[in-house]
Amino acid sequence: MLRTLKLPLALTIATATLLVASLFTTCTRRPSQPSALGGWVQDNNQHAKLADYKGKVVVLDFYATWCEPCRAETPHLVNLQRQYGDKGLQVIGLNVGGDDDRAQVPAFAKEFGIEYPLAYPDDDLVDQLLSDNQNIPQSFVYDRNGKLIKRFIGFESLGSAQIERVIQQALTTNTIAGQSAN
Repeated sequence: MLRTLKLPLALTIATATLLVASLFTTCTRRPSQPSALGGWVQDNNQHAKLADYKGKVVVLDFYATWCEPCRAETPHLVNLQRQYGDKGLQVIGLNVGGDDDRAQVPAFAKEFGIEYPLAYPDDDLVDQLLSDNQNIPQSFVYDRNGKLIKRFIGFESLGSAQIERVIQQALTTNTIAGQSAN
């Protein structure tokens, strides 16, 4: 009888020990602060980052010109920028289509009438935001203080209403770190 109790007791102690040890050997990664996010290079070879847009609601959209869901999403982003740009929205398209895709970006912008900036993200920005899921398109909506509000992976026409609602709500929140956004 004692022998049969030793095995379950030993397993229970071993399991408890591993559980307690795991509490001290793992950490939850903290999300990157807006100032810690990488940046992107614009067509004029100027480097930009999210902190440069403080006071604006920003949509960082990762896309490629050859990506069909990205192409389906683009007219919606163009419309959002036109509709809400004067209210404080800034869409920024970040091309992750590879070196061969860069030459296609000007024609892509012309085809869709894109008036928002198109740029090329730094590797560290791609690593920070897309390391857990590299599917595109992906859009990240940030509030006026540079805090991530919502991440959208993929595109479907039903989701376009959801991103617009998130943007509308962020635009009506008129505070920038305690001051008026107007």
